[in-house]
Amino acid sequence: MDSPLLERTEGALRVLALNRPERRNALNIEMCERLTHALRGAADDSAIGAVLLRGEGPAFCVGGDVKAMAEGAGRELTPEQRMRSLRSRMEASRLLHVMPKPTVAALHGAAAGAGLALALACDFRVVGRSTKITTAFAKVALSGDFGGSWFLTRIVGAARARDLYLRPRVIGADEALAIGLVSEVVDDDRLQQHALAFAAELARGPRVTLGYMKHNLNQAISGTLESTLDLEALHHTLSAATDDHREAAAAFVEKREPRFSGR
Repeated sequence: MDSPLLERTEGALRVLALNRPERRNALNIEMCERLTHALRGAADDSAIGAVLLRGEGPAFCVGGDVKAMAEGAGRELTPEQRMRSLRSRMEASRLLHVMPKPTVAALHGAAAGAGLALALACDFRVVGRSTKITTAFAKVALSGDFGGSWFLTRIVGAARARDLYLRPRVIGADEALAIGLVSEVVDDDRLQQHALAFAAELARGPRVTLGYMKHNLNQAISGTLESTLDLEALHHTLSAATDDHREAAAAFVEKREPRFSGR
């Protein structure tokens, strides 16, 4: 339990848990390095169909370790070294967003700063009803990292993203749902079980096809219509050649649920 990141596999689901509960899972270098390594492993593992990111203890993640910042952590490095180190840690957000399988964040307690950004990088956010959400960066005179400004702008729109960054108030789960920031809100005592079931259902899906689908959706964010049509045509054709498509078509004809193999 001393590791800052816990990993377990349940069927085709990889569960990653941030594990610095005494610091409300504030991010440090070791946690970020382990998270990035674990995400690369999950992305490359053909037996994994989805990833669930959660936090141990009273909070999902309060962002960077401000206490360590106040104590001078990293000040012996040059600005260039600090920038390279930070950019390396921020790969976790990119991997959550681009890996060819669904990613789910289960939020409870607090999700703030870079912790919120990690959640925004996921495809889905399932949130406990009492969760408090804030960008937080302006409160500590930092401009923001881990892709939060990119993700939030695309999830809730430019105007709301500016409001939430420049006026970093705390919002509750119901408001976050109303503005489209989160996917589902559930009672706190049901969160972990519900998020696990939510992610496990995705993990049991047609893994190859879901990876193509996620690639299409990411391309649609910044690509042209023509480039998206080209990619859809390619992926649709490749999907049609999978065992899972053949199984789904047979199940449709036989009026039963398909049994996907991930091939």
